[in-house]
Amino acid sequence: MLAAVFFAAGGCINGSVVNVDSRGQTIVCFGDSVTFGCGSGGPGKDYPARLAKMTSFPVINSGINDDTSGEALKRIQNDVLDKGPLIVIVEFGGNDFLQRRPVEETMANVEQIIKRIQKNGSMVALADISSEFVMSEYGQGFRKLSQKYGAILISGLLSDIMTEPSLKSDFIHPNEKGYRIVAQRVYRGIIPYLNQNAMLRKGRK
Repeated sequence: MLAAVFFAAGGCINGSVVNVDSRGQTIVCFGDSVTFGCGSGGPGKDYPARLAKMTSFPVINSGINDDTSGEALKRIQNDVLDKGPLIVIVEFGGNDFLQRRPVEETMANVEQIIKRIQKNGSMVALADISSEFVMSEYGQGFRKLSQKYGAILISGLLSDIMTEPSLKSDFIHPNEKGYRIVAQRVYRGIIPYLNQNAMLRKGRK
């Protein structure tokens, strides 16, 4: 099962990532409509479904349309922690921004999400949908949280997608082609840590 994650991956491994030795068995994608796959064109075309084809681990889509970071905290036990995650890709902030929630409130919620996932023994990857011109303060907050808590940061998740009509289904969401790019970016962000985890598991045998 684990052999399939031994792909060559570019980039550096952040040695300070917490729970890289996780014993979890799933990848949980925890987020809002971008994770759910709004605009993707149907089941199997969302980014978690595409990610599942790139790794050897079961990938669970725990995305809900219109979800905020506050609402996410209410469902984290059932939708994330009870799923036995090796790693959780956390993607929130868009609806907080649209609803004009204070950035400090969003960061406090995401901080609690990180702490609960890590206490559960799982790695956290923060997927940042902000850009230089939109939600930049969110991006700064996510970077600080990733450094403080030893979480993986996947920056620029929607970079170049939001400004390219051929990659969008509406003003906000990617289309099928756009979600394919999102899945590739998530994969590149987490594969070094899946590889490292696999080596640690092999060493425990």
